[in-house]
Amino acid sequence: MCASVGCVPREPPAAPTLRWYVFDEPSGAFAEVAQRCAQASGGAYRLEIAPLPTDADQQREQLVRRLAARDRDIDIIGMDVIWTAEFAEAGWVLPWEGAVAEQATEGRISATVQSAVYEGRLWAAPFTTNTQLLWYRTDRVETPPKTWTEMISMAEALGERGMIQAQGERYEGLTVFFTSLLASAGGAVLAPTGGLSLQEAPTREALEIMKRLAASPAAGPALSTAREDQARLGFETGKPSFMINYTFVWPSARKNAPEVAANMGWTRWPAVAEDRPRRVTIGGINLGIGAYTRYPAFAFQAAACVASADSQRLAARRGGLPPTTEALYDDPEVRRTFPFADLLRATLKDAVQRAQTPVYNDISLAISRTLHPMKDIEPGSDVDTLREAVGRALRSEGLL
Repeated sequence: MCASVGCVPREPPAAPTLRWYVFDEPSGAFAEVAQRCAQASGGAYRLEIAPLPTDADQQREQLVRRLAARDRDIDIIGMDVIWTAEFAEAGWVLPWEGAVAEQATEGRISATVQSAVYEGRLWAAPFTTNTQLLWYRTDRVETPPKTWTEMISMAEALGERGMIQAQGERYEGLTVFFTSLLASAGGAVLAPTGGLSLQEAPTREALEIMKRLAASPAAGPALSTAREDQARLGFETGKPSFMINYTFVWPSARKNAPEVAANMGWTRWPAVAEDRPRRVTIGGINLGIGAYTRYPAFAFQAAACVASADSQRLAARRGGLPPTTEALYDDPEVRRTFPFADLLRATLKDAVQRAQTPVYNDISLAISRTLHPMKDIEPGSDVDTLREAVGRALRSEGLL
């Protein structure tokens, strides 16, 4: 209060600026979400995006260095689902508890919530999700294949038009491919207790499919260097008939190759065997709160807004990013964006988590290095080789 003559009234404190570190989303959806949430706060905070690289490994590397240095500039983190255990164990993110935890998980697909849980505690808010589907040419394939064996045989019978686009480069995508095959065969990389699993029969079955695909003329010569985007571009040429990939390929084909999109069908990821369920790994972005933020209360408030149903709807419409809230798959706007919404929801509801462990990065490297190139896989001996490599990663023996 200013009572004396000539006294200058004190300015009210400026609203804090929160920084949301997240991959550089190209559609502008995240930027619009940030602007909307700042406006909805009534001036309580500003929210700016600090763009991270597109490559997930580079995102993690940048964040790990800054968080290890106790960087107070990191308020909200767009976390890949595979970082949960590592970041929580290191103390780099704050747990979600009480009312904000209920808000962050209400109505979410259970697999998306599980991706944000470590040792029974919630460490992030599920925001966007994703999983792979099988895309195929409806003008060449009357009935889509149900199993990998059937798809490879169909592709080979189609000759040059039967190529299968998949991810075979030595990177996280190869680990995802193996993990989905392993789960579909009834196995897992780690046991529920966190120890090594990789049971003999399902592991061998997964490796046999990878070997058969790589040895098939339907795989094409570029399999060992293919990532998601190379697979997308290959399919858009119109030559391949099958593709394993995420949902971003649909809007891309409609924009870049409408003649391909006009004959583009979708179905569930192929099964290992018809009598076993098709299990596919889950992806996506969760929202963590940096442990060293100056404004934890505002950061939780802002992150809850970013992860809200309205924000998810916007991210779906503009960015083609599937929502984590189950009811949104019945939303007309989301269904226009994803005409395969029911299929996507069903796939997500029984999706499998990648190994939830603080040393996941080393485990993923162990898998991708052991199984690359796929054409050199020896199912009879590589089960033991893989078990040894993953076991060393679990024990943190040596740098991978």
